[in-house]
Amino acid sequence: MTSQRSHTPARLLVAMAILGSSVALTASAPASAASSAGHAQARQAPTRQASTADIRMRPAQAGSIISSRRVADLTAQQVAAELQGKVDSSQVRHGVTAYQVAYRTTNSAGEPTTASQLLVLPRTFGRRLPTVAWLHGTIAYRKDVASENPASSDRLAAYLLASTGRAVSAPDYVGLGAGEGFHPYGDPRATVAATVDGLRAARAFAHRNGRELDRKVQVSGFSQGGPATMLVGRALQDEGADQYFRLGALAPVAGPFHLSVFEAAAADDKIAKSGLYLAYFATAWNKTYGLYSSPGEAFRAPYDQIVEELFDGDHTTEQIAGALPPAAKDLFTEDFLDRIRTPSGVLKHRLHALDTTCDWKPNVPVSLFHARGDKDVDISHSAYCAQQLTDNGADFRLTDVGDHDHNNSVKQALPRIVRFFDETADAD
Repeated sequence: MTSQRSHTPARLLVAMAILGSSVALTASAPASAASSAGHAQARQAPTRQASTADIRMRPAQAGSIISSRRVADLTAQQVAAELQGKVDSSQVRHGVTAYQVAYRTTNSAGEPTTASQLLVLPRTFGRRLPTVAWLHGTIAYRKDVASENPASSDRLAAYLLASTGRAVSAPDYVGLGAGEGFHPYGDPRATVAATVDGLRAARAFAHRNGRELDRKVQVSGFSQGGPATMLVGRALQDEGADQYFRLGALAPVAGPFHLSVFEAAAADDKIAKSGLYLAYFATAWNKTYGLYSSPGEAFRAPYDQIVEELFDGDHTTEQIAGALPPAAKDLFTEDFLDRIRTPSGVLKHRLHALDTTCDWKPNVPVSLFHARGDKDVDISHSAYCAQQLTDNGADFRLTDVGDHDHNNSVKQALPRIVRFFDETADAD
């Protein structure tokens, strides 16, 4: 480990490694590609998307609770047993009680909708609880999220964090879990809204049960949740996303922070199973932003007739992987792949928003985690984020958790995140 401080069928089995619970459908070009791409383009000033900046203008009922149900009630010993063989359980100190909480929020268009979250509270006697937001990686099937799937790795992450005495809000995001509509994959506006409104709902739920959440929020997330962590942090610190909650610390893990470089590599099939990832990306972003006029413009026959239905949130990983080829060249038209390689218009604009999630100065402790062995999201992505933080004069720590793959990187990072959050709390 190094740490830097600066101011079934083969196709099905492989596809399951990148589609499903808590697994990001993201990968990167080699570090050299990211570096050359970064040097080839002039540095752009940060773009403040209306998606996060106008969150204060959302409906007053955003964050109000619709329903709740208990999904787990575990002793400390049972939490440790759940984690055994998956995540280091030596830091478990308390039992936990977990709930699925449905609440009101807004979608990528700023329109009212509903979302759900896993809320985990420690079984302690203390009234006031430290607050954590845990943001998950890419999930295609809506029932694979933490509030629905007991085997979800995000549920285990929430258990661990809560067992150390914290209240953990783990939003399913818009369009997943028990929420309405489709998932606008990576959209900043919907991501921030679902997270902040989830925190509001968590605070209201805790209050009803005689607990109070600390206003400082420690935010962490894996893969897709890495850029989401930085988006939520910026919204809480710089954009007045909530009148009560304030940013406390940031700990993103293995985030694809240079999305445009990743997309270009995916279009060239330089990453594993590019076709499956790009299919999810393209269908979700088409619904959200309008990337093509008809499926036949983007997808080759016969896949153009089935691909949008496959990514409706109700099809499982097995169903998706069994129906689509893994290579982008076999799934997409060459014209559409060229648009991904050299984006323009709305695609370029939206990619830029996700290329700049680290392009600001957090005034709180920041610790990035990545694994040098990650072949899905190369460690160059965190180096890219670190450079943006450096350019803004931010203090941060970048930790290489070792020669581990993408999914194992978060397992290695979680105990370190607990220690980092403990350190930041002690510093307060």
